[in-house]
Amino acid sequence: MSKQDDSPLILVTGATDGIGKQTAIMLAERGARVIVHGRSPERTAAAAEDVARSAGTPWVGQASADLSSLAEIHGMAEQILATYDRLDVLVNNAGVFMRERALTRDGFESTYAVNFLAPFVLSHLLVPHLARSASARVINVSSNTHQRTRFDWENLQGEREWDDSLAYASSKLALVLFTVEFARRVAGHGISSNALHPGVVSTKLLKEGFGVEGLDSLEKGAATSVFLALSDEGGQATGKYFVEGAATRCHPLAGDPLTTSKFYERTAAMVGLPALPRPQRSRGA
Repeated sequence: MSKQDDSPLILVTGATDGIGKQTAIMLAERGARVIVHGRSPERTAAAAEDVARSAGTPWVGQASADLSSLAEIHGMAEQILATYDRLDVLVNNAGVFMRERALTRDGFESTYAVNFLAPFVLSHLLVPHLARSASARVINVSSNTHQRTRFDWENLQGEREWDDSLAYASSKLALVLFTVEFARRVAGHGISSNALHPGVVSTKLLKEGFGVEGLDSLEKGAATSVFLALSDEGGQATGKYFVEGAATRCHPLAGDPLTTSKFYERTAAMVGLPALPRPQRSRGA
């Protein structure tokens, strides 16, 4: 990678196919330096070649990790920190829809681990490099399904009751709650944090998970991530939930700071990370 230009350096997870790959292409077409993430080095390398060819760019970075593994997430973060001098944007796009309940090697329910815990951990580990950017952004690809589920402290990972659609929706609600609380805790580092619904897009996840065809194209599915990554508005907004490029209302719990703070602290302890401090409100504020 040439260090000659100041174009934004952007890591997109889950970029070997679907919305993630399209996001990487559209970002690269607009002049960003993109790092594509995939689970296996082979698929990641193939995706990087495709993105470079489609976008007509000479360089696309690569990072590989199984996002169901805390050790591999830490390893990928260490690679990013060692290879690059900063990171401008992290797009947490990777997601899964599991038909059967299964546990990861770390003992977490797989849907919850990949769709929520992985973005939580990766975002925290990359804060040092994001803080070096003049306009750092964390973008979490959620889903409108988060609106249609309830938050159950005792069943976050399907410990008592499990359903594939409920597990997916709950993981996306967790991601929204994290987005809002993380925004508060990284504001002092100059980092914004926003979530989005990509649309009902024709992807493998939608077809295999929900058994339906999407209404929206991959380009439309990637558009809001690209908007949040590159636009001035995307850098100024934080703690918001976007649909089709506009901030909109999300789950009511996201507006409850006591809930988001408690959930954040609990999750940090669960994955063995120190919680970032929450800014104290000044007296009379």
